[in-house]
Amino acid sequence: MAPISSSKSDRKAVLDVGAWMFNVSTSVGIIMVNKQLMAVHGFSFATTLTGLHFGMTTLMTLALRWLGYIQRSHLPFPELFKFALCANFSIVGMNVSLMWNSVGFYQIAKLSMIPVSCFLEVMFDKIRYSRDTKLSILIVLMGVAICTVTDVSVNGKGFIAAVIAVWSTALQQYYVHALQKRYSLSSFDLLGHTAPVQAASLLLTGPLVDYWLTSKKVYEYDFSIPSLFFMVLSCSIAVGTNLSQFICIGRFTAVSFQVLGHMKTVLVLILGFFLFGKEGMNLQVVLGMVLAIVGMIWYGNASSKPGGKERRSYSLVTDRTQKGQGIVLEDGNIDSKV
Repeated sequence: MAPISSSKSDRKAVLDVGAWMFNVSTSVGIIMVNKQLMAVHGFSFATTLTGLHFGMTTLMTLALRWLGYIQRSHLPFPELFKFALCANFSIVGMNVSLMWNSVGFYQIAKLSMIPVSCFLEVMFDKIRYSRDTKLSILIVLMGVAICTVTDVSVNGKGFIAAVIAVWSTALQQYYVHALQKRYSLSSFDLLGHTAPVQAASLLLTGPLVDYWLTSKKVYEYDFSIPSLFFMVLSCSIAVGTNLSQFICIGRFTAVSFQVLGHMKTVLVLILGFFLFGKEGMNLQVVLGMVLAIVGMIWYGNASSKPGGKERRSYSLVTDRTQKGQGIVLEDGNIDSKV
């Protein structure tokens, strides 16, 4: 039994690392491509671009369904509606938060998604965190804050936008994990349900939202061959980004996804250093990067230990319990009834 158990554990570890590297590579790649598209070619219509991303993802799911990789599955419309609402509010909220707030406050808002995700897991899934797991999360937050937070200024409407963005993003990521477990959906299955709804809603509302944010009309944009190339490249990479997010949250949890997700922030800073020079790279940034990486390694080790991150267990004790007797409910039994 030991070799079989070890083999399964090794296989899971390899798949976990592969899923995470898939997410990191596509996420960092799309950031670099979008930066080129928006900063160099002036395509500032972020919400419409996200709608195009989900449009391409929808085409991918249709092709996979035709090939038989996505099976027929059921997701109740109320659940689908709640997910799409949270996901779309997340996209628009993040764009508005970035526009109305300083970069420093925007980064603080993104960091606050970890404690919000922890709160959702504690409230809905009865998750309990060990002291080491909590401390490792704190170290990650401190490290990324040192790296990215500079000036911090906020106004009333910017604060409201940040709150909406943080809570909707945390809820969307929580739903990804919860819906996959609740309805026994694979990442492909869930994406097959959600991508068409998000594509349709964002392509309809995106031009209006972008006009509100930028005072520019997307249909008046002067398209060129280079801008179309980067747009198609962005949509192609987004297919992998969307799929890898569902895979990672399905395999891990929303909190783990957020904690390890800050590795992407560190990688973007490192890539920016090599691609765009030493501007912005100083001792403070390096110290923050090292601290964040230490915290991520610590979190991975602490959360994987027994008691590091688990559902709360309960025991039933009666006054008539005699020596050697009692009723204990194991975690697995509790989970099946919750």
